[in-house]
Amino acid sequence: MLKFKENYCLKDRNTFGVDAKAKYFTTFDSIIELNNILDSEIYNTNKTFMLGGGSNILFTQDFDGLIMHNKIKGIQILEDNQESVIIEVGGGVDWHKFVQWSVSQELSGVENLALIPGTVGASPVQNIGAYGMEVKDSITKVHTFDTQNRKTKIYKNEECEFSYRSSIFKVKLKNRIIITKVEFRLLKTPLNKTTYGAIEEELNSLNLHPSPKHIADAVINIRNRKLPNPATLGNSGSFFKNPIISTIKFKELEQEFPQIVGYKMSDNETKIAAGWLIENAGLKGYRDNDAGIHKNQALVLVNYGNASGREIVNLAKKIQETILNKYGIKIDPEVNIL
Repeated sequence: MLKFKENYCLKDRNTFGVDAKAKYFTTFDSIIELNNILDSEIYNTNKTFMLGGGSNILFTQDFDGLIMHNKIKGIQILEDNQESVIIEVGGGVDWHKFVQWSVSQELSGVENLALIPGTVGASPVQNIGAYGMEVKDSITKVHTFDTQNRKTKIYKNEECEFSYRSSIFKVKLKNRIIITKVEFRLLKTPLNKTTYGAIEEELNSLNLHPSPKHIADAVINIRNRKLPNPATLGNSGSFFKNPIISTIKFKELEQEFPQIVGYKMSDNETKIAAGWLIENAGLKGYRDNDAGIHKNQALVLVNYGNASGREIVNLAKKIQETILNKYGIKIDPEVNIL
């Protein structure tokens, strides 16, 4: 039965733990329920927003409208051959639980993305990535529901317009498309991507050989050491995207800052570690009332208790201004600000 909650507290629905309210809140676990929501007067007389796991959102004010939450579950094997398996996963499935399932099946393709908060349905929107792996490389299809024409459509990987932390769902189809299911191709032969970050070092310290399960365990250990747990300290993980600049600009910066961390994307472009830029600017551990920059990871902004979304945004702007003035580089938020 369709239920709308009024004046709904969102504090436990966003990993920043920001105290904001939604005028209306509802959930759905099927396209039938979603259609019922779209038929309702509340949907048709209010602005709307789709909320996933709340790990990539910063509320700066109460939401004067309807927030919908996807609870479509299920993990199903569609195809199984000698080389790979095609898996269909509900958009409401917790991302990390899906990673744990995949490595328990000894499948490879998402293990480096362990412990990223959020839902499977949100993963293509951001094209989530970590430790040398991006979700676009394992996604084959994205099942969607168009709220404007109420039609379902399946987007093949090449139609998703994936790029660094972006996709067609984040740009052209923003606030229109709801992702109901995602199909992944996972490999039976391990990719064993261990050269990015400290994965190899972590495996050696644990005396473990590379495998999907062991790599996921290593990533979990590293993330738990470096990143605060949102359950105890409000945060959304990496707040800023790593900027991509021209390789010429990077070489100029390298002359002034020999320790600058960059990853060659092509002959013409280099991706810079935003965390290094912030830390080298002396901002790591900085705090303004209850809004702060984490002491162990400069890329993570935190809520020490009662920070408002506006206070966190103001801190982000201070960081952006400092980085632009010091390096001539513009850094953009990875987090959606509402």
